[in-house]
Amino acid sequence: MDKLLDLTRDFDAAKAAFEAYLDEYDRADDKIHLKIVHTYGVVDAAEDIARRMGLDEEDVQLAKVIGLLHDIGRFEQIKRFDSFEPGTMEHAAYGAQLLFGPEKMIRRFVKDDRFDSLICTAIEKHSDFKLEGITDERTLLHAKLIRDADKLDNCRVKLEESMETLLGVDEKGVGEGVIAPKVWESCMAKESVLSSDRVSKVDYWISYIAQYYDINFPETYEIMREHDYVKRIMDRVPYALPETQEKMDILAAEMEEYMDERIRNKK
Repeated sequence: MDKLLDLTRDFDAAKAAFEAYLDEYDRADDKIHLKIVHTYGVVDAAEDIARRMGLDEEDVQLAKVIGLLHDIGRFEQIKRFDSFEPGTMEHAAYGAQLLFGPEKMIRRFVKDDRFDSLICTAIEKHSDFKLEGITDERTLLHAKLIRDADKLDNCRVKLEESMETLLGVDEKGVGEGVIAPKVWESCMAKESVLSSDRVSKVDYWISYIAQYYDINFPETYEIMREHDYVKRIMDRVPYALPETQEKMDILAAEMEEYMDERIRNKK
């Protein structure tokens, strides 16, 4: 059968190779552990979204492999800089180069080379502020899918991981800040927040929520609504200032209305 991925054999082999790669890093490190759990969360999210969309089995398995490898650059970023900040390393571009550079590390994980270009592009662009420049229809599908799966598991991350690991302070420390004007403008425009516009910890927190305007598929919104992710994420932080709490309530209401509209208009 001329298929890229056997339903279990090839993905299991890729997973075993990934586990071997992780042995080069300190699994006990909180940030490394976060990204390991996140990786497998993205694999599950990608499969869930793909199956809800009715994609064929090859595309489901391809989505899982992309999910497995999408953040491979993060581990070196944490090892070198102990940070997730984009200013320390462009982890997506680094990961694509690591996999598809001269050493072709991708062959450790996927023996078949027919989808190298698709996998490389999806990984390289998964954290771009806006997804642009892809003309191939199937590549665009998977680039959109990994971005949705990444954001979907990040909902879980924002609820389960310690705030100290995420932002370096506790929940109270996050809620003490004032939302920067440019950050709030992006929220009201239903857009993701530029990293450079964030000033306080609460800006970071609200930017994690605003990114959910940049979801590609209504199936992803369906899952988010089933878990009530937006409201639960917002409610995790006690906001010290009444004006901040008011803005968070406004954002929650507008985002949930937006998600419901996207679900209703599902084709």
